[in-house]
Amino acid sequence: MVVALNVTDGEQGGWAVLHVSGELDLVTSPVLRQRVHDAVAEGRHSLVLDLSEVLFCDSSGVGVLIAARRLIRSCQGSLRLILPARGAADGSHVNRVLGALGVRRLFDVHPDLDSATEAEAGPLSA
Repeated sequence: MVVALNVTDGEQGGWAVLHVSGELDLVTSPVLRQRVHDAVAEGRHSLVLDLSEVLFCDSSGVGVLIAARRLIRSCQGSLRLILPARGAADGSHVNRVLGALGVRRLFDVHPDLDSATEAEAGPLSA
């Protein structure tokens, strides 16, 4: 069974939102990388990546998330991830992968879209 990556655009409370579903791996991660670059090129520097429906994430997917953080930070923007702590199979796969790699602390993580978009956007810190 082949699971593709699907990325859809949205906006909420002044935040650009990319809803990501499917598998984030070596084959599909360039799609998300390009969508993040496109959003930044359009001047959208407050970005939420909704990863709650990502079923699988490998190291190339993690690399795209770290690169997105770096890009948004270079624009004095804000990046937030939606990674539910509970849900299908007891939580987001991406949440578990980022935690296992010790890089989850680099990201501003929220459980849902409302909490990710309700607070004022500030620039990413170190």
